[in-house]
Amino acid sequence: MRPSILFPLFAETRTLGGVGPKLEKLIAKVAGPRIVDLIFDLPVGLIDRSYRPTLINAESGRIATVTVNVLDHIAPRDRRQPYRIRCSDDTAMIELIYFHAHADYLNRTLPVGSKRVISGKIERYKDKLQMPHPDHVLAPEEVGELPLHEPVYALTDGLPAKPMVKAVRASLAKVPTLPEWDDPAFLKTRNWSGFDVALRTAHTPVSDHDLQPETPIRQRLAYDELLANQLALLLIRRQMRGVKKGRSLKGDGRLKAKVVAALPFALTDGQLHALGEIEADMAAPQRMLRLLQGDVGAGKTIVAFLALLGAVEAGTQGALMAPTDILSRQHMATLEPLANAAGIRIALLTGRERIGRDQTLAALASGEIDILVGTHALFSEDVAFADMGLAVVDEQHRFGVHQRMQLQGKGGRPADVLVMTATPIPRTLALTVYGDMDVSRLTGRPPGRKPVDTRVLSAERLDEVIEHLRKAIARGARAYWVCPLVEESEKIDLAAAEERAEMLKRVLGPKVGLMHGRMKGPERDAEMAKFKSGDTSILVATTVIEVGVDVPEATIMVVEHAERFGLAQLHQLRGRVGRGADKSSCLLIYHGALGETAKARLKTMRETDDGFVIAEEDLRLRGAGELLGTRQSGMPLFRLADLAAHADLLAVARDDAQLVLAHDPELQSPRGEALRTLLYLFGRDEAVRYLRAG
Repeated sequence: MRPSILFPLFAETRTLGGVGPKLEKLIAKVAGPRIVDLIFDLPVGLIDRSYRPTLINAESGRIATVTVNVLDHIAPRDRRQPYRIRCSDDTAMIELIYFHAHADYLNRTLPVGSKRVISGKIERYKDKLQMPHPDHVLAPEEVGELPLHEPVYALTDGLPAKPMVKAVRASLAKVPTLPEWDDPAFLKTRNWSGFDVALRTAHTPVSDHDLQPETPIRQRLAYDELLANQLALLLIRRQMRGVKKGRSLKGDGRLKAKVVAALPFALTDGQLHALGEIEADMAAPQRMLRLLQGDVGAGKTIVAFLALLGAVEAGTQGALMAPTDILSRQHMATLEPLANAAGIRIALLTGRERIGRDQTLAALASGEIDILVGTHALFSEDVAFADMGLAVVDEQHRFGVHQRMQLQGKGGRPADVLVMTATPIPRTLALTVYGDMDVSRLTGRPPGRKPVDTRVLSAERLDEVIEHLRKAIARGARAYWVCPLVEESEKIDLAAAEERAEMLKRVLGPKVGLMHGRMKGPERDAEMAKFKSGDTSILVATTVIEVGVDVPEATIMVVEHAERFGLAQLHQLRGRVGRGADKSSCLLIYHGALGETAKARLKTMRETDDGFVIAEEDLRLRGAGELLGTRQSGMPLFRLADLAAHADLLAVARDDAQLVLAHDPELQSPRGEALRTLLYLFGRDEAVRYLRAG
């Protein structure tokens, strides 16, 4: 149960003075619904009000704080005109400009003949000094209330800065003195202050330097968040591995030998090494929890299938789960001939399998089906295995830890788990997301895979691209055309794709197909089948083709508005071509002038096709919050830590967490008790439940 010392921090923001229902909704949009969300919402900028010139020396465009005499008010004849208040000091005049003004309020705040301290941005208009809507207006005796340095927070439409600052201040007042969970000697060597002091200091920056992730204050806060993350993952790992004992699964190699003999290529050294690691884990008495990371087309699926055959050889069943219907069917099409070569029974189960579903479930429960391929449908309550030995989860970042745990309990006895991802993940991010697992990295490309020629082109050269396509499809080539990604707008995505498909049909003829996320499964399958068979030569699509679509005959990938895509996505899209024997190309089309980040992204795509290099660069350019669409995928989104800047702290936090659990496995020492508070503070409640005394 959450410690009572944290109760005030987990109250809703509406319990703060001045936060009504409207403000509560706006704050929840940018920070979150609770007080703890506000204290973790660190400033993104700073307003410095320490510049105090005389008016004659005031620089235009700067925030200035000046003491003035109020001379007169000039009310507009027309409501559309601004309300002006003329003021002066001993050196010059300035006009305060207010639009949509309330005259009675301004007369009370700035009475004629009074002296006032005003703070805001000074502008020059037709040789006159102006200050539109001053941020602060105070009487001289109230000047002590004016903040010299004001934090700036991320806002949303309709949320003014002042109420946000006020809500954060009120939240910070609720922060208690918490027990110290970090090692005192470690804090001393780093010159770090206590958590509550660090938090308050982070919210009161006095220079732009204070906003940087490498300051001791920001490092202290980042470290605590990373420590909570690593401690939680190690506790989950211990629970999944240790509390329910695993079993040794060791095959005799007869089925694997048949499949390897049937393959049209030899396994690479990378594949053999990864398979060796997986088989060693499966043979051990502890449960396997392993991540198989491989670049696009590195040959993960065959490694996973050979591991599944090992489970079947040991007398158990296997499951392969993919995030989409298309990918499940594709896995089935790839693996069925190999299963036939091995003489085992493989079946498919997705949400769309209505006919024959009952027979499949009965055969699965009786042990007749050796390997089941499917989607989320495998989570259904009516799906029961006779004895599942190995669960393989493809594209793990689409599934959470809970689903992983749910799947491996399907066979009555705990199963080994192998997770695969074709999205290369930077080492730091892998540690924060998959820290409960061992990691195998599949490097290099399989025999026959050629590098893809990547070009970056301006939209002004669209005619050349279309002409290139015309010649290519005349030779029998096939091409993808991926339409722009529009944030949070499937409708606009769809409209752009439909429009582009129509245009390409007009200029290149009828062999243009269209595929998007709002189509029903059978429609998408039909479009993909037409493209695979060559009935359509160009497939216009939204990013629904990003993961796992395999058409070896496709040799051209056109990505429109490439500047809107993240590096990982561009790399995934490029991986859809270059799968056959023919030379392939990827054309990245950008619109308008490129920003620095977009320029760096496209340059990286042109210079390398190593997914792991690309992933590290993506983390550097975008930060962990955006990488792989983490907000939607269940990955932790760090509030205080910046993985690109704090990678070194992550390694220290990992070591610290391992050391703590080695000496105090149930967190019962005074530091252990404090670490329980840390876990609750950062919302890792589930991990605390795995402590026997928790």
